Amino acid sequence: MNRLNGKVAIVTGASSGIGRATAKLFAAEGAKVIVGARRQAELESLVAEIKAEGGDAAALAGDVRSEEYHKGLVALAVERFGRLDIAFNNAGILGEAGPSTGVSEAGFAEALTVNLTASFLAAKHQIAEMVKHGGGSVIFTSTFVGYSFAFPGVAAYAASKSGLIGLTQALAAEFGPQHVRVNAVLPGAVDTDMYREMNDTPDKQDFITNLHALKRVAAPDELARSVLYFASDDSSFVTGTASLVDGGASITRT
Repeated sequence: MNRLNGKVAIVTGASSGIGRATAKLFAAEGAKVIVGARRQAELESLVAEIKAEGGDAAALAGDVRSEEYHKGLVALAVERFGRLDIAFNNAGILGEAGPSTGVSEAGFAEALTVNLTASFLAAKHQIAEMVKHGGGSVIFTSTFVGYSFAFPGVAAYAASKSGLIGLTQALAAEFGPQHVRVNAVLPGAVDTDMYREMNDTPDKQDFITNLHALKRVAAPDELARSVLYFASDDSSFVTGTASLVDGGASITRT
């Protein structure tokens, strides 16, 4: 449908899972895409796929904890495609898990750095570029964990991802007058590498599946379509939201 025709987007965490699916969907909808992650080979493969399907993309590998990396992603978007309209800040980690009384300070700090501080640093430079061109859309990947309910043993993950909701609201209020919209998607369980890391036995996967009203987990493509809504003009009057895309996990008690 070319809902992003003429737009330029950055997608972080693009080497796999939700980020990869979203980068491909953005390109299919007409956007030129800058893809970022740590793994160069996976990014190069993604760019090749996008180009083979008629899209346009470029890759820059790096560490989202680095502010210079975020500057570089924005600079590449401007150098290659002339502007920046959309940013999907999706990179994240589970972080150190286990009983919270045993989680190290370093482990907790790492989750905050990768999941929250890095997203702030990304948005800082993305928004500065967007306002030069009349606005844009920033989307963060948060989670239902620590928002609608929580699990034992993932305090660092829950705290860092919940912080993104406050960041979303603050940035939306601050930059709404400059036509920058900021929203967060809160996935339920999605069949990604992180999901399989957290749920590494059939019993664990059955338990998680049953938490959802739909009695299944999502495919990455399903999350990508929700992100597309926030990236496109379909959501032109939507900003500052924490949008559950959770298969009904937040309302299920059976």
